[in-house]
Amino acid sequence: MANNTNLGAAKTAKNDEFYTQYADIQKEVNAYLEYNPDTFRDKTVLLPCDDPEWSNFTRFFAQNFERLGLKRLISTSFAVESKKYQDYQPTLFETESPLFDLDKTRIKGKIFELTRDTNGSGRIDIDDLEWHYLDGDGDFRSPEVCALRDQSDIIVTNPPFSLFREFVAWILSAKKKFLIIGNKNAITYKEIFPLIRENKLWMGPSITSGDREFMVPHDYNTHSPSLRIDEKGNKYIRVPGVHWFTNLEHGRRHEPLRLMTMKDNIRFSKHQEIREIGYQKYDNYDAIEVPYTDAIPIDYDGQFGVPITFLDKYCPEQFEIVGISKTWFGFATKVYPEQIQHDKDGKMSRVSKLNDGPVIKVDKVPQGETYYTIGDSIYTQGYARIFIRKKQ
Repeated sequence: MANNTNLGAAKTAKNDEFYTQYADIQKEVNAYLEYNPDTFRDKTVLLPCDDPEWSNFTRFFAQNFERLGLKRLISTSFAVESKKYQDYQPTLFETESPLFDLDKTRIKGKIFELTRDTNGSGRIDIDDLEWHYLDGDGDFRSPEVCALRDQSDIIVTNPPFSLFREFVAWILSAKKKFLIIGNKNAITYKEIFPLIRENKLWMGPSITSGDREFMVPHDYNTHSPSLRIDEKGNKYIRVPGVHWFTNLEHGRRHEPLRLMTMKDNIRFSKHQEIREIGYQKYDNYDAIEVPYTDAIPIDYDGQFGVPITFLDKYCPEQFEIVGISKTWFGFATKVYPEQIQHDKDGKMSRVSKLNDGPVIKVDKVPQGETYYTIGDSIYTQGYARIFIRKKQ
């Protein structure tokens, strides 16, 4: 699993200002248009939590207003003091406007709207944005932003990482379509996974590696080796473990996986682990371990435990999602007594960790990995797994 150091730091510090790259937004949106060119036609799109002066979301949807066939674009931002900027400097976009008021900017959010050609250029684009101050600070939970949500058809943004669960609930409480970026580990949240299982939420098509670069504010404090500063002094952080989450239809979602039989996988799989060991059954789940999505066998009718990356290729017509290996789901059928953990360096300690995830009982001590013993029995524990089965 990728190391989510930057996302974790953002969550701890409540430093949630990660600005999505224009090219990443464009690639994702284009995937929906390829499936259905009218995905955004005659729709009102809301971009909350969006910092319109900086946001590539606002820039992309404003510049492509006519191509997408939008009816209305709304973008809102937090007040400066709500984001606790250390060295906030107003942009020329703000200061050159007759509406600009530094005191209001510090305590009030802003709303930007696009509906018409205001400058007589003959087209509707970013130069036609109109803005004013909100009554409050622009928090998405405020009554005025909730009212904007209720007027919208599709919500698109990169929400605060620390508020992802609450933000998804906020969207779905109004039964809206959405396209948002989040930490891939959100798949395992007890508030999110049931939505995936019930096909109310799924993965967007354009990010499968989960590794993207985001611009961050100038006062963003980090010693991450992935920090990059461009020739204009802009700071960028490469963040692993991110993904698009959506309930908009796209073509990849309905492309079935090409599968081989168990026998052929064991003979021809590109994964040495499958060729040498085959398919192991869990000790605490009625399922077999399939550590790679391309190793799912076509001729097994029981349940499989697959990596969460399986969701990148999940086709709801081909598979049913049954559960997940998290304690909150309650899927395990066995609770283990205290065991001895043997780490990779040979250090031993008493733990009760085997109660948390998929467990495999093995005949001999595995080389180069952590394992557990209870009496004379040897066990290994896998990563988080999603349990699926084929649809007949």
